[in-house]
Amino acid sequence: MSAASKPGSVPELAALYVQRDGIYYGLENVDPWDEERDARLYDGPYPVIAHPPCSRWCMLASVNEARWGAKIGDDGGCFEAALRAVRRWGGVLEHPAYSLAWDRYALPKPTRGLWVRSLWDEGWVTEVSQSAYGHKARKRTWLYLVGEPFDLDWSDPEGEMMIGNGINSGEGTWAPKMDKKAASATPIAFRNTLIELALSARELMLDRHAISEMANDEEVAFKLDARARFASGL
Repeated sequence: MSAASKPGSVPELAALYVQRDGIYYGLENVDPWDEERDARLYDGPYPVIAHPPCSRWCMLASVNEARWGAKIGDDGGCFEAALRAVRRWGGVLEHPAYSLAWDRYALPKPTRGLWVRSLWDEGWVTEVSQSAYGHKARKRTWLYLVGEPFDLDWSDPEGEMMIGNGINSGEGTWAPKMDKKAASATPIAFRNTLIELALSARELMLDRHAISEMANDEEVAFKLDARARFASGL
């Protein structure tokens, strides 16, 4: 059990790339991984909620690269590790809408109003607005889920404030800008939804591991039978 989890509790999922002492800390069933723990090192066994850094993948990343030399996608492997964790252990990954990471890793393009997936990827994707869950900016967000999808609040309320220049959220330039900390914050209602999504992966992962164990048992049995036949000269 992580010291950040509620004392005496047993984690059911891990929250990766989260803020120390933030909204995932002190929960009974969540093992939070902040920058100090380095979520890239997470190796199970729980489903995950992944919030990998987005600054090198946002729509202005090319401008930042030209101006400051910050290479697009140069996030130290955070997104790749988050995606790998979701695919291995189940759970959900969230990133800003129109994230350039989606093309880099050939993920299915999300659609608002429903979950979709492709024939070549087990993950479900969708788009939501965090304003529907209490964020003061619209904050359109893409989700990638390895689990059991369920209906979300797919409404798109106008935000009272905007993040950056509102380029990916439609506020335009009329709304006041949010500071970085407030902009990156996750509303409690959205956190709770992400927890439900991550927990939906438990049965799927149990089934997958059971099938894997059965396959391993069958492989072992086949090898033992082949060895016995060889030893007996059959």
